[in-house]
Amino acid sequence: MGMAARSFMLALAAGLLAAFSAASSFAQDYPNRAVRIVVPFGAGGPADVAARLIGNVLQESFGQSFVIENRTGAGGVIGTVEAAKSPADGYTLLMMSNTQTANESLLTPDKRKYELMRDLAPIAPVNSSDLVIVVNPQVPVKTLPEFIALARSQPGKLNYASSGQGTPYHMAGELFKAMAGVNIVHVPYRNSGEARSGVIGGQVQMMIDAVPAMAPNIAENQVRPLATTGKQRSAVLPNVPTAIEAGVPGYEATIWLGLMAPAGTPKPVIDKLNAAVNAMVKRPDIVKLWTEQGAVPMSMTPQEFEKFLRGDIEKWADVVKKFDKS
Repeated sequence: MGMAARSFMLALAAGLLAAFSAASSFAQDYPNRAVRIVVPFGAGGPADVAARLIGNVLQESFGQSFVIENRTGAGGVIGTVEAAKSPADGYTLLMMSNTQTANESLLTPDKRKYELMRDLAPIAPVNSSDLVIVVNPQVPVKTLPEFIALARSQPGKLNYASSGQGTPYHMAGELFKAMAGVNIVHVPYRNSGEARSGVIGGQVQMMIDAVPAMAPNIAENQVRPLATTGKQRSAVLPNVPTAIEAGVPGYEATIWLGLMAPAGTPKPVIDKLNAAVNAMVKRPDIVKLWTEQGAVPMSMTPQEFEKFLRGDIEKWADVVKKFDKS
């Protein structure tokens, strides 16, 4: 090896070493200013509530503020694009759900303007919740089989609300239609709070919503629960049968939440955030709070979460094919 080549190799090695030590010292210092968590969904929904809790816990862990920024619209696309296009420095994070994995199949790339697994990096999942199928109390049914019979007797006459195209509530509604063999009309609202008001006010007859969000309205008799969507009954609504028990075999739907960062965010930063989130979801006070609300903590490494996301994208791609056929 000549002198020039050797000095080039040494310079290259020194450069790599400097870059590596800069990355690790960057991670040690991280965060040294406010971090924003972009929530692409409305205030008061499961993602927003979870993001605020996570923000508070991370603020305690790291001693820097975590600011929640709601960037709603286009079924989660506007906020997701905002996060995907932000600098990959750990100071912008995305609070996301299975809306994003469903959108990979539901929306064409020109409507999405991003590709989830190319433009964003997995940090950690947070929790999952079962959903509950509710009707306005004026609807003359007490059980899920009665609702299915009513819907079949009036094809295209009943409506169901969701918080927008591609949200878990919309996907759960379409899956229900396909599996129960009913024709009910999807009415998308701008966010889950408005959709909830729609079913409580009787503008729409039915909604499938997260148990933690809808349980208070059920307790106040503002809506009537017909079934929950997990494999087992919900601890929060033990008297409500599952959809599987109530005559739609194999029907299951959940909402899960997670955190991602712009692609290219340094791995030491992602690992640091992953460790903090995993510590949080194991905290007894948080486990107790979520259990009371009907949410189950989820814990994975960034690599496990990546595998989970890819699996979920495939699952929804299959569901979307079913809708297209029906």
